[in-house]
Amino acid sequence: MFEKVLIANRGEIALRIIRTCREMGIKTVAVYSTADKESLHVRFADEAVCIGPPSSAESYLSVPRIMAAVEITNADAVHPGYGFLAENADFAEVCAEYGIKFIGPTPAQIRKMGDKITAKETMIKAGVPVIPGSDGLVKDTKSGLKIAKDIGYPVILKATAGGGGKGMRIVWEEKEFEPNWDRARQEAKAAFGNDGIYIEKFIEEPRHIEFQIAGDQKGKVVHLSERDCSIQRRHQKLVEECPSPFMTDELREKMGDAAVKAGEAIKYEGVGTVEFLVDKYRNFYFMEMNTRIQVEHPVTEEVIDHDLIKEQIKIAAGELIKGGNYYPNAHAMECRINAEDPFNGFRPSPGKIASFHSSKGHGVRVDTSVYAGYTIPPYYDSMIAKLICRAPTREECIKKMERALDEFIIEGVKTTVPFHQQLMKDERFRNGDFHTGFLNDFELKPEEPKKKK
Repeated sequence: MFEKVLIANRGEIALRIIRTCREMGIKTVAVYSTADKESLHVRFADEAVCIGPPSSAESYLSVPRIMAAVEITNADAVHPGYGFLAENADFAEVCAEYGIKFIGPTPAQIRKMGDKITAKETMIKAGVPVIPGSDGLVKDTKSGLKIAKDIGYPVILKATAGGGGKGMRIVWEEKEFEPNWDRARQEAKAAFGNDGIYIEKFIEEPRHIEFQIAGDQKGKVVHLSERDCSIQRRHQKLVEECPSPFMTDELREKMGDAAVKAGEAIKYEGVGTVEFLVDKYRNFYFMEMNTRIQVEHPVTEEVIDHDLIKEQIKIAAGELIKGGNYYPNAHAMECRINAEDPFNGFRPSPGKIASFHSSKGHGVRVDTSVYAGYTIPPYYDSMIAKLICRAPTREECIKKMERALDEFIIEGVKTTVPFHQQLMKDERFRNGDFHTGFLNDFELKPEEPKKKK
């Protein structure tokens, strides 16, 4: 087992990893930018190293600075968390060159799944259903128009190196193709340095359902059941839950088998997520694979009673997976609490937290790294906490989430708590009647003025 792990990340995920490492008797090293000097992950790690100014490019995305921190602290492994360098094959390769274990998949596995075209080709060979689309990258507008016509509108243009909705455009009819083609390429080039675009059939009213998988260094892969991530805004997930209210036992078996095949196809090592789009007829299609721990991993932990961070570390240390597939034994739901103003276009709301009271009680979990007096910096992702509730049934879980949201107090900055409170009361959501476009016509009621005491 490792003696010391450096966490190449910040915020709640860094703190989450520190907690598991401490329980496993592993020492930890936090890295931080000057903007994160007062963060809890810095305080609770055994050692902490400042790696640069607030800019991510000069701190959390700087491989030389992170490797320098590894060297001066004598860490023997690096956990990348999610975001930043978590799916950077070059970083994983540098770690290997220096004899440092990257807690995650191999560089080759990251590259194979990181490029959308290569991933799709790999899935086809493995017998995993994929969305009909172009055979590789599309060379030019003329070729794209022909492919779109053959597939049938609507189609979606996607950046091959994309993620987070960047370099992605839906085209509903032929006359819209060329301007969307140009915008998608420009955005992809700016965001990823790669303007490669491919085309897929656009699945209307789809569910976004992903399967958690784990694979050891000997090639064994198991799945840990699904998460429904269909409640999202501009391709950014806001609520996740398990089991999916759309799931059936038969569909879970089919999708679980496909997810395992996906992992086996690349001899996947570590914890990862195979993401699918599911149409209203319950046909499912491979979308992408995230070769890292997910933001929403606590949902799975709550329904199978298993520490996924510990599983990552054990696999990286060479331990073999002993069990089989896991299935949910309860219902869990996660609401992402962001420092954003939902009544003003979800505009980011950085600033100092005047008071902070997180929810508590049976079946309620809060993953966060903020506290009263902490200043949320404007340089990073706006998520400040994850509120996770677990109950025997979905109905009870929603009721528990309503109670927990009412107890959640953050003053000094705007947050998405009011949005989640209204969502939990929405009849369609409570009935499980939603898809990835649900929030397009979700009407957020004006915020009620606070009563004076």
